[in-house]
Amino acid sequence: MAENNNKVVMIREYDPKIDRERVEQVESSCEVGPNGELSLYTDLLGDPICRVRNSPAYLMLVAEMVDNGGDNERKSADIVGMIRGCIKTVTCGTKFSRGKSGDPMKPMPVFTKLAYILGLRVSPFHRRMGIGLKLVQRMEEWFGDNGAEYSYIATDDANEPSVSLFTDKCGYSKFRNPSVLVHPVFAHCLPVSNRVRIIKLGPSDSESIYRRRFSTTEFFPRDIDSVVNNQLNLGTFLAVPRKYIWGGSDKFLSDPPENWAIMSVWNCKAVFKLEVKGASKLRKGFAKTTRILDRVFPFLRLPSLPKIFSPFGLHMLYGLGGSGPLYTKFAKDLFGFAHNLAKECKCGVVATEVSSEDPLKLAIPHWKVLSFTDLWCIKRLGEDYSDGSVGDWRKSQPGLSIFVDPREF
Repeated sequence: MAENNNKVVMIREYDPKIDRERVEQVESSCEVGPNGELSLYTDLLGDPICRVRNSPAYLMLVAEMVDNGGDNERKSADIVGMIRGCIKTVTCGTKFSRGKSGDPMKPMPVFTKLAYILGLRVSPFHRRMGIGLKLVQRMEEWFGDNGAEYSYIATDDANEPSVSLFTDKCGYSKFRNPSVLVHPVFAHCLPVSNRVRIIKLGPSDSESIYRRRFSTTEFFPRDIDSVVNNQLNLGTFLAVPRKYIWGGSDKFLSDPPENWAIMSVWNCKAVFKLEVKGASKLRKGFAKTTRILDRVFPFLRLPSLPKIFSPFGLHMLYGLGGSGPLYTKFAKDLFGFAHNLAKECKCGVVATEVSSEDPLKLAIPHWKVLSFTDLWCIKRLGEDYSDGSVGDWRKSQPGLSIFVDPREF
């Protein structure tokens, strides 16, 4: 609780029955950019908890400004800020375990309980009052009470107020710089090589391949079964040579083809929609013209801008990986397949997030004007537990890849 003359800021849990409309008002006020500039508006489709709802454990807090009127009796209350958080168990490192006598050392994942902060908002009229800091501190208390060892946030490196809040005041340190790659969905389909066969895997096969081949990847969620079985997961797709005969995940894992790639598709469109606001009539007209030309002459495969100036949905591509000298080419074919699936579902864009060191960063098609570099900051929540096999995760070097959980995108 914080006081400001006769006004008191109270932090409490979000109550959907009484808070939803007021929370949406604050969200809207925070999305509006400066005059003359484009801004990205997020429509949470009436569910402010939607971006954490599918996590194993989650919480949303609101900051309420209460006007006591000087007589210690509450007269009015306005929601002036909010924050979301969730907790899951992920891979933070690798250890090597010896099997039977004579067997080579086998890499095994080291897990940690990780918390994630997202959706921190403070009304433009109530900033520089310490409200954001109080929301973060209260959320971290919940993290600690539920056994989280680390907390991290994702923000734009250019968002100086956000970076300053977490690194200067909350004790976070800069940790990873993944790239968010965004590609518009055209009116025409993208080509997929006829030398590649794309197989849709069932949840059981998807889980088996991800656990056996990706469990040592940084940020891999231990509850990957919950992810691939979620109704928002539109499928996991495996690209293999055309003549490869699929015999199930066990056969694939014991004797995989020389080249293969895997990818899953998450339906963010069912969770939220985006809209670019502040565009001039000229920009809107140009975008519309590109779409018309693309529809009329699909055989020309002209790049076109989707309807980003009205609400649009997106598909998130995650769990990308594979093996072989042609791995990145197979991944590119998977991307073409995913683009065409998004076209069928009337999405505006497809997006994925990869490590800054990942070779897929150059292989996956994307538009630089729509893509950006993320900044992940991390904090160790307690010093009273063992460093374990991996030591202090904050000091570890980045690997070639990360596993981005679509539930938090």
